[in-house]
Amino acid sequence: MGTLDGKTALVSGSGRGIGQAIALKLAQQGARVVVNDLDPEPAEETVRLIKTTGGEAVACVGSVTDDGFADRFAATAADTFGGVDIVINNAGYTWDNVIQKMTDEQWDAIIDVHLKAPFRILRAVQPIISARVKEERARGVHVQRKIVNISSIAGLSGNAGQANYGAAKAGVVGLTRTLAKEWGRYGVNVNAVAFGLIRTRLTEATAGGDATIDVQGREIKVGVNPDLLTAMERMIPLGRAGTPQEAAGAVYLLCTPESDYISGEVIVCGGGYR
Repeated sequence: MGTLDGKTALVSGSGRGIGQAIALKLAQQGARVVVNDLDPEPAEETVRLIKTTGGEAVACVGSVTDDGFADRFAATAADTFGGVDIVINNAGYTWDNVIQKMTDEQWDAIIDVHLKAPFRILRAVQPIISARVKEERARGVHVQRKIVNISSIAGLSGNAGQANYGAAKAGVVGLTRTLAKEWGRYGVNVNAVAFGLIRTRLTEATAGGDATIDVQGREIKVGVNPDLLTAMERMIPLGRAGTPQEAAGAVYLLCTPESDYISGEVIVCGGGYR
């Protein structure tokens, strides 16, 4: 018996990295997972990994910033598994620059993926959750549901070169605390996890500084200079970056029954660094 048996979870950006680790963790605990990624191959790989271990999963491929995606994402959960119990707003990337060199395109792209997309997804699942709650209460049944939005220490204390990202992640905290007050009446816990330095393809050491990822036709630089990465790890009280599995563990904590009276909070998963 898993702690999340019978639950249906939406996990955006779950084809790789932290998102994949979250999807696998929730599935290991019995949740049925709607997996999302920009590209079909990573999404289907996560679905395959879940099914290989006996779990249930389905892919919903596409960009969280596309018009209509949020409704399609929510509908996939409702049509395939009958409802929505857990939402993890995880999808995103960084596109850094100091403010005097940051373009409107950079600003808008990061605000859209980190703040507007979660807003749209949560707006899309509200009617599904509301309808299910009415049905359950008519039968005298109480179901606790969980929303976990992913923020960052950049949204709590800022980070040079990330005005767009820091502002978006600060907005996620405001969205989280507002929905905790709006959705408490549905029995929904709404919390956020603010990540520190987690080892993913976006933060791997890259000596040449020329590593990139393609995001809808944009070549976005990723990776961290090895010397800078070492210096960053020295500032972390635990002395190292976190793993995607450790990041997933923090999210999972807020999905368990043990967190049923925690709402509107931000947990920092940063090895002691804030």
